[in-house]
Amino acid sequence: MDINLTQPEEERLASMMAKICQEIKQNGGYMPFSRYMNMALYDPKLGYYSAGLEKFGLAGDFITAPEISPFFGQTIVNTVLPILEKFKQQGLPTRILEFGAGTGSLAKSILIELHRRGFDLDEYQMIELSPDLTKRQQSLLQDVCHQNKIHTQCNWLSSFPDHIEGVILANEVLDAIPCERICLHNDTWHHLGIAVTPHASPFLLKDSVGPALSTTELNDLSPVLRNTQAFSDGYTTEFHPQVQAWLRALTDRLECGILLIIDYGFPEQEYYHPQRQDGTLMAHYQHQALSNVLQLPGICDITCHIECSRLLRLLEKSIHGELFYSSQASYLLDAGITELVLEKSDPQDVEHFIPISNALQKLLSEAEMGELFKVIAFGKNLTQLKLRLTQLPGLSGRNRVY
Repeated sequence: MDINLTQPEEERLASMMAKICQEIKQNGGYMPFSRYMNMALYDPKLGYYSAGLEKFGLAGDFITAPEISPFFGQTIVNTVLPILEKFKQQGLPTRILEFGAGTGSLAKSILIELHRRGFDLDEYQMIELSPDLTKRQQSLLQDVCHQNKIHTQCNWLSSFPDHIEGVILANEVLDAIPCERICLHNDTWHHLGIAVTPHASPFLLKDSVGPALSTTELNDLSPVLRNTQAFSDGYTTEFHPQVQAWLRALTDRLECGILLIIDYGFPEQEYYHPQRQDGTLMAHYQHQALSNVLQLPGICDITCHIECSRLLRLLEKSIHGELFYSSQASYLLDAGITELVLEKSDPQDVEHFIPISNALQKLLSEAEMGELFKVIAFGKNLTQLKLRLTQLPGLSGRNRVY
């Protein structure tokens, strides 16, 4: 693949590489992969999400479901509106908290659809690590609320609220949380980190086998990985302690409501399949996949698939909780996306309907996002609202948890 960086990108890449290399040298020639991924994505000045690069849409590096179709957000409204109405009936504040809101497209679709149905939230909260994206979200939602006479207060938070009641959304968030990379070496799992290729100019980064996993880390691994005999020497994959910590912190703070996670991933038997030799890490630059995630730190997006089984086991331990797990296609269909499309568009109007149909194909097709993307819904203390998770549109179909 030919990569033609702009001059500003070249300069930022050189600065980022120099910063990474300096830290590697200061730490004895080795950097944990999670630290590299965190710097590459979230460094305050040079990270991918911290600078003013175009990230979403045709001009960016990837397109998310809310950009593909507003019907994605409108369908989520079908699921969450019964919860919000129960809060309102009890005289409680109605809130949605969204993590990693991207361009703000999902918030826009949800706010407009709620307003269309005669329901204005009290507050739409967002936690966004990118200053650039925060500015874009603020500008978009200010215009949306003004033009549609929506009276919802939109607020941006710098950290988790201490207590959460309402709806939490995380669409394509977990895949961008830094992961740990590990490899099997002499029948033992080791951290796989980053080193600098000596005598190379410009700087080149390379994989470096680091320390063996501790007993605590080994105990936290998927049971699939503990059978080292099933994997060949050099087998490389990821595990996700930071995702697990994020989920624990969030569910501990959720007092009543629902958490809806939508992201691409696999259950552990697929995630850690012996033939998946190099894990799931991916890098993207201008809609093209890069084979080397160390190639363009700060310039390209870096993601990994989520390992669903570990997250489900964590959520199952929560008291007063209910759990649902399925594919994106199954969820959207059960939540009524096709009914919304037919309500708001005319299939006989071919010129306008074809783009809508093409967008639905991407969201629902098994060959596109339909099966690769999974939906995890976690409800906590919903009995206080006289609701069950299975009563909510989208969450009454086949539950893959069981």
